Amino acid sequence: MNSDKTSSTDGTQQDEIVGHIPDDPLTGHAYDGIQEFDNPLPGWWKWMFIGSIFFAFPYWAFYHGGAEGRTVEARYDQALAANIRLQFEEIGELKLDRPTVLKYLYEPSWLRVGQTVFKTHCVSCHGADGGGLVGPNLTDDEYKNIKDIGDFLNVLQNGAAGGAMPAWKNRLSANEILLVSSYAASLRGTEPASGKNPEGRTIAPWPDAPSEDAEASKEAESPEAESPEAESPEAESPEAESPEAESPKDNA
Repeated sequence: MNSDKTSSTDGTQQDEIVGHIPDDPLTGHAYDGIQEFDNPLPGWWKWMFIGSIFFAFPYWAFYHGGAEGRTVEARYDQALAANIRLQFEEIGELKLDRPTVLKYLYEPSWLRVGQTVFKTHCVSCHGADGGGLVGPNLTDDEYKNIKDIGDFLNVLQNGAAGGAMPAWKNRLSANEILLVSSYAASLRGTEPASGKNPEGRTIAPWPDAPSEDAEASKEAESPEAESPEAESPEAESPEAESPEAESPKDNA
């Protein structure tokens, strides 16, 4: 910064900033010869700052005071739940059994729905990629409470590990439980960013996807119609009630 040397009345040298207007107020202090203009903040800025402090209290009470559905997160969760319900209308209520878990394990579009449920409720324990945090790693071949793919349903509905894994049967719908079971099973064999050490014991690989022929034959199977036995009406020829020929007694 360019500066000129000027002499004060007492003979000391002071720096004069080029372009400095002598009448401008200064703060009265200098650092290494650098002086500071006394330019306070505009009044409107100060009042806006003070107003924002007072505004924060009712804002916090309104959005974080315990009322449901006011925060951005709550509205997002509500919209997400509504979207999931709309998608479930396409498939109706799913049957909570092993074959259905296996079927949707190989349905990428429905696995994305299961992934949404997983990200909403499961990442805090199992991590976003299933590598495990508080809960176990879901990406390796070793499981603590799973022996077969159908066991995901039991663990999700009833919990496990003495409550460390909570029961979700009263918190998720049947379709959400099934699809998140399929998604959790699909994480096996993936590569998490930082997975926990394996826990439990190694189990057999998941079965292959059901063949289309098997699916078609399964859908074609309808419950056996309870066809009543053809009651061939026996030609019930009512025995001719031939009244005994009452021969009138001759009253001799």
